[in-house]
Amino acid sequence: MQTSFTLDQLRDPATAESERIVRTCTHCGFCTATCPSYVLLGDELDSPRGRIYLIKDMLEHDRPATAEVVKHIDRCLSCLACMTTCPAGVHYMHLVDHARVHIERTYRRPAHERLLRALLAKILPNPAWFRLALWLAWPARWLAPLLSLLGLRSLAALSRLIPATPPAWPKIGSKRRFPAIGERKGRVAILSGCVNQVLAPAVNQAAIGLLNRHGIEVVVPQGEGCCGALTHHLGREGESLAFVRRNIEVWARSIEHEGLDAILVTASGCGTMMKDYGFLLRNDHVYAKKAVRVAELTKDVSEYLATLDLMPPVRDGNLVVAYHSACSLQHGQQVLHEPKALLAKAGFEVRDVPEGHLCCGSAGTYNMLQPIIARRLAERKAANIARVAPDVIAAGNLGCMTQLELVTEIPIVHTVELLDWATGGPQPQALQRSRKQKG
Repeated sequence: MQTSFTLDQLRDPATAESERIVRTCTHCGFCTATCPSYVLLGDELDSPRGRIYLIKDMLEHDRPATAEVVKHIDRCLSCLACMTTCPAGVHYMHLVDHARVHIERTYRRPAHERLLRALLAKILPNPAWFRLALWLAWPARWLAPLLSLLGLRSLAALSRLIPATPPAWPKIGSKRRFPAIGERKGRVAILSGCVNQVLAPAVNQAAIGLLNRHGIEVVVPQGEGCCGALTHHLGREGESLAFVRRNIEVWARSIEHEGLDAILVTASGCGTMMKDYGFLLRNDHVYAKKAVRVAELTKDVSEYLATLDLMPPVRDGNLVVAYHSACSLQHGQQVLHEPKALLAKAGFEVRDVPEGHLCCGSAGTYNMLQPIIARRLAERKAANIARVAPDVIAAGNLGCMTQLELVTEIPIVHTVELLDWATGGPQPQALQRSRKQKG
């Protein structure tokens, strides 16, 4: 694709990188077949190719974002299926991220949108605030139908995502080091993150138990937190990079003083973000090298487990597992086979989901900001899962798990919870609830 950026424009590193990405696009259209928003809406401007044209025009002319551009960029899920499909290697992720920053700086959204996005950016990355917000909002989970009737779709979507049981408050003085059982064979850090530790603390508990059982010491360094992805995808660059730098400082100290074999992530959306730290801080002379080191050490928990010799299962799995491959794992990190291989080795019958490349509609805050499209994608995903008749759904990302719980009665668990259970850990809570209901 030809471009006409000026030399002055190209002095900006972000613009120069976007120009390089745009020039890589060959207009082939392969991306349209795997783009969820285009598959649903059929609008060229809701495809990666169409959005590239919009972004190119906006950046080349150095003009503020228009309402039309914002509409189509907002509809992008950042699922990155287009990057998996693209034969030319267009790095769409960095391009659309730049566009979102430009939109945030140059476009004034309606007041209700600004308020909602500001609340999401402030509350979700802060576990204490998020936990308090869920407690305060818990009675409102029953208001979703009324809010929908009133046309308040985003608020209705938020209400549906409120858990049935308010989250527990963490114990004071929580452990930060979990020693290996028996001979220590390695040491890793694990991301506690933000939303995960509030909505699904059992996931990291399962990961820690599984790792300890296989001789791996786990540390949770003091001070780490949100990876920055939530604010990053809202175009709030300053806030996002503040989270990134804080985490890099924490992990750099841990790497230097304790030595780490890996930094493990159980939320694949966070993993995709963290593996991009080197790019995000490439022009920061203070953090660039440390960012690259952190990114290199970052592994999805399934990637790291695949390097271990896991013990034979001590429980008879006897379950059919539909493996839902989160977009951030299969497209963002290209981790495709490890989770399924691990589940099969643990004794489960693993089945692929038809149209497994299409997003479920969660996509960070997307299901709250674009609830209609998100719901259609979730229902499509649920129908495809039902076709393989599973006993349980396994996924590697909490956002996907929360999204799918809205549209299916099949229990949904994290991959690592099943692996932990198979090798001696507790039965996942979702399976316990499901069996009680059937009983």
